[in-house]
Amino acid sequence: MVRARQVLVNSVAGVLGAAFFGSFAGALHPLGDSLAVFRIPLAVAFALWVIWSPWLAWLRLSLSMICLAAMAQIVAQKYVSHPDGPITIYQKNLLFENDQVEALAADIRSTQPDIVTLQELTSRNAALVRDLRTDFPYQASCALVEWARVAILSRWPVEGEICLEGQGLVGLQVMSPDGPFWAFSLHAFWPWPHGQAEQFGTLLPVLDDLEEPVVIAGDFNMVPWSYAVQSIQRSIGATRAGPLFPTLTKMGAPLPIDHVYAPGGGQATPRPLLGSDHSGVLAKVFVFAP
Repeated sequence: MVRARQVLVNSVAGVLGAAFFGSFAGALHPLGDSLAVFRIPLAVAFALWVIWSPWLAWLRLSLSMICLAAMAQIVAQKYVSHPDGPITIYQKNLLFENDQVEALAADIRSTQPDIVTLQELTSRNAALVRDLRTDFPYQASCALVEWARVAILSRWPVEGEICLEGQGLVGLQVMSPDGPFWAFSLHAFWPWPHGQAEQFGTLLPVLDDLEEPVVIAGDFNMVPWSYAVQSIQRSIGATRAGPLFPTLTKMGAPLPIDHVYAPGGGQATPRPLLGSDHSGVLAKVFVFAP
């Protein structure tokens, strides 16, 4: 009986430990990023299991402290103060069947953004971009799949455009009053076993080749502490506008998966759902050095 209990403790601890430590292994395999989404509950479960195990005290304490540190690193992102930047980005996954486009257009106008980034633009909600054309005359969109597109709108003139068909990325070379920069709208695929890792492998060389500052906003379908999202952050030399807050609730789990990245970071606040399953993100960011 005692031996069976020890086998059970060690087996469950092994599974929880492998999943928790595997959540840091996105650089080795994209499964690591899928596990990263669940890092907090994995850390809690592993720590509690270890604490009540009959293992040596030093081992239980060490593993529990590692779990606590991992949780604290994430939770602390909710409370870090972020200053307002001079450039305003409104980010929104529309939801393909959104029927509240008039209310959404009013919310966008009320926040007076300089750039608007949209995902899941379809024939059912396309009236939104037409309605906003007066305020944002410079617009571009790019097909993600046959029935849905990613889009970006700018109130400032543009000099160039990038569209990666089927990869969920569209960008404009914006000529702002302070100088040119690239602004991108991204709709990432779901992580492993879906195609997010391959998609990011296609996007990164494009972003790496850009010489001007880059702002990227979108539905990343991934948490900001994942290897995949951090690879984009490193590629463009940007910081996420914060603090951290959930933008989608899936099966009862609040997920922070819609982000805005800019060279100097900035402040982000949530906007209402307005017919979508994603909250909007209003970010006031720093693109150029002060």
